[in-house]
Amino acid sequence: MKVRSSVFACFILVCEVLGVALFLRGFFPAPVKSTLSSNSRLLIFNPLISPSARPRPNASLPPRLFGRVVLMLVDALREDFLFGPNGRSFMPYTRHLVERGSAHSYVAKARAPTVTMPRIKALTSGSIPGFIDVVVNLNSHALQEDNLVSQAKAAGKRMIFYGDDTWLKLFPKHFQESDGTTSFFVSDYTEVDNNVTRHLDSTLRRDDWDMLILHYLGLDHIGHISGPHSSLVQPKLLEMDDVFKKIHSSLVSKEADGSPPYLLVLCGDHGMSEMGSHGGSSEPEVNTALLLVSPAFRRKGGLEQPLAVEQVDLAPTLALGLGLPVSQNSVGRVLPQILEELPLRDQLRLLHLNGHQLSLLLRDSLPHYQQDPGWEQFRVAEKAHGSWVKLYLEGNASEILQNVGQKVLKQYLQALASMSAALSRQLGRYDMYSMVVGLGLVFQLLVVLVLSMPESLSGAALVDVPLLPVLLSLPFYLLCLLLAALHVWLCTAARSTCFLCALPWGLAFTAVAVTALFLSLSPSGLWPRSSFSELDWLLLLGTLGHALLLGSSSFVEEEHQERPLQLNKEPWTDVKAEKWLALATPPFTLLCCRLLRSLNQTGVQWAHLPDLGHWLNSSEHKAALSLVAAVCLLLIYFLVQRKCSLVSKAALGLGLVGVYTYRAAIGNVSFPWQHSTRHAEKGTVEARFVYVFVLGILFSGTKDLLRSQLSSAPRLRTRGLWEVYAGLVLLVALLFRAHNLPVLCGSLLVQELMSRFVWSRLHYDAAQVTIMHYWFGQAAFYFQGNSNNIGTIDISVGFVGLDSYVEAPAVFLTALSTFSGPTLWSAHLLYVFLPCSSPAAVSHGCYVLALLCSVPCALFLLLITTLRYHLFIWSVFSPKLLYEALQLLLTAGVCLVYTAMETKPGLNQD
Repeated sequence: MKVRSSVFACFILVCEVLGVALFLRGFFPAPVKSTLSSNSRLLIFNPLISPSARPRPNASLPPRLFGRVVLMLVDALREDFLFGPNGRSFMPYTRHLVERGSAHSYVAKARAPTVTMPRIKALTSGSIPGFIDVVVNLNSHALQEDNLVSQAKAAGKRMIFYGDDTWLKLFPKHFQESDGTTSFFVSDYTEVDNNVTRHLDSTLRRDDWDMLILHYLGLDHIGHISGPHSSLVQPKLLEMDDVFKKIHSSLVSKEADGSPPYLLVLCGDHGMSEMGSHGGSSEPEVNTALLLVSPAFRRKGGLEQPLAVEQVDLAPTLALGLGLPVSQNSVGRVLPQILEELPLRDQLRLLHLNGHQLSLLLRDSLPHYQQDPGWEQFRVAEKAHGSWVKLYLEGNASEILQNVGQKVLKQYLQALASMSAALSRQLGRYDMYSMVVGLGLVFQLLVVLVLSMPESLSGAALVDVPLLPVLLSLPFYLLCLLLAALHVWLCTAARSTCFLCALPWGLAFTAVAVTALFLSLSPSGLWPRSSFSELDWLLLLGTLGHALLLGSSSFVEEEHQERPLQLNKEPWTDVKAEKWLALATPPFTLLCCRLLRSLNQTGVQWAHLPDLGHWLNSSEHKAALSLVAAVCLLLIYFLVQRKCSLVSKAALGLGLVGVYTYRAAIGNVSFPWQHSTRHAEKGTVEARFVYVFVLGILFSGTKDLLRSQLSSAPRLRTRGLWEVYAGLVLLVALLFRAHNLPVLCGSLLVQELMSRFVWSRLHYDAAQVTIMHYWFGQAAFYFQGNSNNIGTIDISVGFVGLDSYVEAPAVFLTALSTFSGPTLWSAHLLYVFLPCSSPAAVSHGCYVLALLCSVPCALFLLLITTLRYHLFIWSVFSPKLLYEALQLLLTAGVCLVYTAMETKPGLNQD
């Protein structure tokens, strides 16, 4: 059976997407959870008391340390905002309490991914959410895991919440009073906090609550809009300082003799990178401020260096402080500083509570838990604690009792630290069966793809797939039997369940048959009957070399440094008979790429260095940014309008004027006649003005494409495709930040020069042109400030022109902005192919795109399987895995569009 190579490539890519999805299902593990509930743990808790004298579950908990608790969470509160050199000017009252008040200050380290929903889970449950939680961050569901809020509700605590509505989604019907604000409308940094503060005066005067939780979002939104060094940061932190002062003053005024002391907690869920985003694992993103204020603490005599703790340590600290059970899946340890003023007996009791919970979780998490050093240390401390209790009950009040007690205290602290570290490393169990099957499927498809290269890149672009002979062959049936027997054996012998074993048997055996088909197909049926050309070897070896470099964590962090260098490898040397413009195009292109690369400094090692984008975005250079934006928009118009219809030209021009007006409305740029600074607005009306013209241009182009299908008019088809491309360019111009407009302008200029003076005049074939488009698209992805860190994703573009958060358009706009470089270069490649004299151009392009994307994806899956216990597996390699999966999905979608647009032989002739 012969199929066109475009159809063949699409089929391979779709199957690879399924294989990668299966691999992701096994790689991102569900966190290990204890088999016992918190209350069940208390039934077996106290080994120091005989079973006959063991108290009821609630009686085994010590009395609470604190009365009222106020948790004030300031989203994206970096530790240097409070503890750094600017802390006294940013938050003067809070900083005074840090230095002179009865407070304990910490630098709480969050774990990647540093996004809000997983961090709230960590703060309330003490567990470390899986990395895949970043995917569901936009649509949180109720938290079923044992947590502090649920324990407080079960204990009859009266709770009030105001702020980020993520809490209301995670804890529905837990608060007796609440008012949520959306966390994703990042253009608003004023009303979103005013809606929280307006409730404070009335709430603080009341006595009908035990716990008050506030989640302020304004600081995080400012970071997304203009970064941590924006002039908006200090006023916002002063506002937060005033709120903190109001709460503290109210708690002090209501303090009564004989009642438990209050506890006021100030913390951040995550930090903020130097670009203002978050999600990664850089120091500014993971280091958050944590401050605990209570009259139960010793008053400080001066500034002390904040202690470094884990963010998950807050959950067991609050639980024990409120007299609640520690969440069953918590990996945190109680902060010992809050116990310093308690009697030694109570300190040991609370540490033993925390240690017993960690030991049970360790038992459920590690198969050889008894060999863990933390387990041994805890058992030794527990025995010593029993001896100390015996001496205490005998009335021994000597110095020996105190010394033994302090020794037991240190043993408990060491055991807690060791067990917490061991549990943190054990994020969950990999589903190796799903990973291996997904990896095997992707590699089978890659082998089939590589072996079909000579036929796919031939003039006919037809691939002979011997499907029927393979289905009737004996090896196929033997492989089916072997794989089916292996599946049954693995699913019946494995103690732990896995995803594939949970599938219905019919679906599982269908997957077995498909796997056997590919195994039977790849060795002989598609073995090349012709040798590889020089281009084939260049394509294979170049892509393979880049893929192998992904095994280095430093390369993954700094891949944006390498992508532009690939453009130097293009075969631009044979230009002897061409004009001077053809000679000047390659060096001009390289110079343009070098300038665009200096716009955004991303990655990890050099992200802190200043770049051209920071210079342009500073308030002193607003006029320069305005000039750059205006010039870029003019060039974009002249480069795009020449192939559009008259109506689309007018719409494009008005749309680009609207883009500048939108940027002026939100305060990025200014008009020459503006002499005074105007208050920044949301720019909703201006953005919607641009959307109207975007839809108009897309409608005009789609209409021409449909008419060309009916009348077989190639010129109408070409114009329609260009107008669709022009509509995408206008939409991307609206979404790009003002300082990134040169990236869009430079890409369009390089496309025009390469199309006119290089690709056509030097008679490059479809495969070579596709390679260049792919690499230019990848370079543009990094030019706009992206990296292999999810923290560089600009989520603010998902709310351009929106008054409130709407999930579908927000996700679409964010995805389009992030992958605008590969998308626009892929769309331009299709336009280049349409007037091509070779009817196989689109098929060749689809195949080359499939190979360029499949090789690094398959090898990276193999590398990440090998390195799954690497130190940087969650902070470096896991985000790159998600990017590779999205890149594969995007390439599959592009190839499907190419195949649908592919013309039959003879249709492309005018």
